[in-house]
Amino acid sequence: MPRSVPLRRLFVALLLSCSVLVGTTACGGDDTSGASSSASPTGTSSAQAQKFAKTRFVANAGLAAGATYQWIVKPYRAGKFKKGADGRTFALVKAGLAGGFAYNRLKAASDNAKADPLLSKAVAPLTAGIESLKGMATKLRKGEAGDGDVGAFESVINDIKDAGKSPGAEVKDKVPSSGQLGG
Repeated sequence: MPRSVPLRRLFVALLLSCSVLVGTTACGGDDTSGASSSASPTGTSSAQAQKFAKTRFVANAGLAAGATYQWIVKPYRAGKFKKGADGRTFALVKAGLAGGFAYNRLKAASDNAKADPLLSKAVAPLTAGIESLKGMATKLRKGEAGDGDVGAFESVINDIKDAGKSPGAEVKDKVPSSGQLGG
């Protein structure tokens, strides 16, 4: 009887994974019905483009803010980056990934803001601050980041949040998954 339990679990796992595989290929498979699909996006009005620009700005800036707070600011304040701290190496690697991810999302948010006149005016002065974060991920990963470096991330994130408020694009922290950080 003990062999039937693992065999049953194996069968259920196999069945579930096959159903997920079939479901994903059915939803995202190639269009073989003969209808042509265009690779270029359909035209949108200027108002729609601006609306989507704000939405994408909020999403990208929120992910950057969440990653910065969750994996850079919080561990730094908890002393995880100090020499001899438990889990220091893992915290530094995670902070380095979060730094790179946050920089990438802030650049994307800045690009999204360019499509909206109000957002572009509010975010334009912050591009230099975003660019200053470029090498910060490496500093974090190597354990060379200090108070000023962590403060720089926090400051840029807060400036982006403030810039989004006036044009109606309020940014809220959204913590990305570990998979999103890794690429």
